[in-house]
This record gives sequence, C-alpha cells and structure tokens, in this order.
Amino acid sequence: MSNKIGFLAVFALVISSQIGSGIFMLPISLAPYSTYSLISWAISGLGAVSLALVFATLCAKFPETGGPHVYVKHAFGPTAAFFVGWTYWVISWVSTTALIVVGVGYLTPFLHEDIKNIHLFLELLLFTIITLINLRGVATAGCVESLLTVIKIAVLLVIPIIALFFFNRNNFIISKEMSSLTTSQILARSTLLTLWCFVGVELATAPAGSVNNPAKTIPRAVVLGTICVAIIYFINNFAIMGLINGNDLANSRAPYVDAIKIMFSGNWHLIISIVAFVFCVGSLNAWVLSSGQVAFGLAKDRLMPQLFAKRNEHGSPFWGITTSSSGTAILLILTSNNNFAQQITSIIDFSVVSFLFVYLACSLAFLKVVIKERNYHKLLTGSIATTFCCWVILETSINTLLIASLFTTSGIPLYLFWYRRASAQ
Repeated sequence: MSNKIGFLAVFALVISSQIGSGIFMLPISLAPYSTYSLISWAISGLGAVSLALVFATLCAKFPETGGPHVYVKHAFGPTAAFFVGWTYWVISWVSTTALIVVGVGYLTPFLHEDIKNIHLFLELLLFTIITLINLRGVATAGCVESLLTVIKIAVLLVIPIIALFFFNRNNFIISKEMSSLTTSQILARSTLLTLWCFVGVELATAPAGSVNNPAKTIPRAVVLGTICVAIIYFINNFAIMGLINGNDLANSRAPYVDAIKIMFSGNWHLIISIVAFVFCVGSLNAWVLSSGQVAFGLAKDRLMPQLFAKRNEHGSPFWGITTSSSGTAILLILTSNNNFAQQITSIIDFSVVSFLFVYLACSLAFLKVVIKERNYHKLLTGSIATTFCCWVILETSINTLLIASLFTTSGIPLYLFWYRRASAQ
C-alpha cells in the first residue's frame, strides 16, 4: 500500500485541523457579542480564506515537507526559517494539549466519579493511541482522519438545520459590558476569539512530501476546506444563538448539549458528548501528524538535529512525533491539578497570537515572492492576509504579545549552541 495520501485525506486534515473543540466552546464566549459575533465570523473567515490562498500558492511553488518554515526560508533565509519553524513546532504540540483535555472532558457524563487521576489517565491513554496510529505512517493517519471528517460534517450540518425550526431572533442579546465599547473594539475582541477556530489553516501543507502531486492537491484542499469550515462555523453559531437565549448561552457549560435538550426529549444530549469527543480526536490526530512532519521538515533542511529526519519502517518521522508527544504528555501532567477552565485557559491563551506571528511571516514571504515574480494580480491576496494579521496583533495587549513571544525566544539556546555551529561546518 502506498504511504502517500490524496485529495480526500488532505481535505480531511484541513477540516479536522480547524474544526475541533472550539466549535463547542466558542458560543459561550461569543454570546455577549450577539450579532456582532456573526460579523466577526465573516471577518475571520475572510482572513482565513486569504491565508489559505497564501499557503496554497506558496505550497504549489515550494511543495516541500515542513510547512511555514519552508516558505520563510526561500524568502528570508535560514535564520528566519529556523525561528518560524521552531515557533510553529513548539506551539503545535502545546496547543495539542488543549484538544486532549477538552476531548476527555466531554466524556465526564459517562464517568461515575469525577476523579482527576482518572481524567489524567484517560488523557494519556487517548494521546498514546493517537501517537501510535501516527507512528504507523501518514497513510494510516489519513484514513482515520477521512472517517472522522465525514462524521464531523454530517453532525455540523444536521444540528443547525434542525435548530432553525426553533429559531427566535429575540435570543440575540448584547451584554451591557459590550454595549459600552465602540464597534471597532467589539469586532476586534470577538474576531480574536473566532480566529482561534481557524488556526490550523496551514496544517495540510506540512506533510507535502507525503502527498500525491502536492503542488495541485494541497492548494485545492486548503482553499476548499477553509471555505467549508467558514460556512460551517457561521451557520452553527447563527443557529445556536437563535436557539438559546443570550444570557443563558453565556452561562452555559455545554451549549450543544443544551441545544439538544431543547430540540429533543430523553437522553439524546449524551450523544453530543460522544460527538464532541470524536471532533477533538480528529483534530488531535491532525496535529500529531503535523508536529512530526514539521520536525522532520526542519531536520531535512538542516535547521534541527538530523535525529529528527529519521523515519521508522512505516515511513513515519519517529523522533519528531515521539518528542512532540513527550512534550505534550509533560504539559498534561503539569496542568492536571488545575480545574477544567483553568487548564484550558493556561494552555491556549497565547496560542492564537503565536500562530499569528507565523502567519504574518508567511504572508510577508508571499508578498516578497509575488513582487519578485511581478505576479501583481496576487498582490491583493497577500495584502489582505498581511493586513488581517497586523490588525489582530495590534489589537492585542502588550502583556499577551510578550508572553506569546516566549514560544519564539525559547529557540534561542538551540540556535546559539547547535544551529550556528552546525551551519558553520
């Protein structure tokens, strides 16, 4: 069997990398913004599609394993590529921790006792299974991803369609806190939230070397997948906010469970717990696959130790996956003493800003490429993507930016004590 994946598997990676735990959590955070959140979905969706076009074009031109660092390397050189690649690699497995915690958290209704040790055991067990699947090779991981994506799309189309029969426009209520802000401030805050759901738009570019005809397959899958994700998020948020009163939604702990209780009697809401778990597993699988490929790509370009360029008998980057997984496992253990909300918040608070640093670097690389080639009709796409990234970053607090930058600066020791010496040889 070929150990390469085709369009459907790449399309599934695009969907799963962006649709995960966020779709079940964000309605709570967006409830105070009322109809402004719908505008924010449109803004972040436009930004995500522009970024998808950027990555699609770059991947078609440079169809190499590794993703973002590859494009920065060709545009700005190996040093910039090292820090972009390092940031992307670290933040990818840090963010993976949140998916595991949320996924197991949705299984709570099926547990007789809420014991933290059981939660931690289940988190580590789930992560071990997904890691072993990815160690079997990219083709196996791609098959699993395709199956999970079919389930995701089916559920996220059925629920909002049924919810529309219970729709009440009076449920859209803007909070008093938000009503005191300007329109620009409201949109900036809500767009930062919605943008989290599109993080991963570039994920399918990482395993380019393991994709059949990557120059054509990946661009089509990334653009089409991101458009589908934007539509799915918008209609789901619209339906849930029209189904549940804004005040109740803001205080909900599981909005989709509450939605099922409104639409159906009995214990059908328990199905949502299982579905949410499946969603998180799908995204988790996509991120584990990507983190290994990113480390492999960095090592292949001699930006990381050659240990990470070694493959096992299934063609999987063994050390890239196991190192990333070890880091995630350590984070799970270190944050296990926090409550659910604190654990999630401590992990993802600064992730979206760190990803924006990477997206901005790639957007600038895209602009340099199209200007150098005098391909000016694509200049608008790059300008929109760059402006979008800059706008969100500028609207972010200095404290958040400084803490998010630590993901990048953590690579300085490796750069000073290994990369500079290795590149000089």
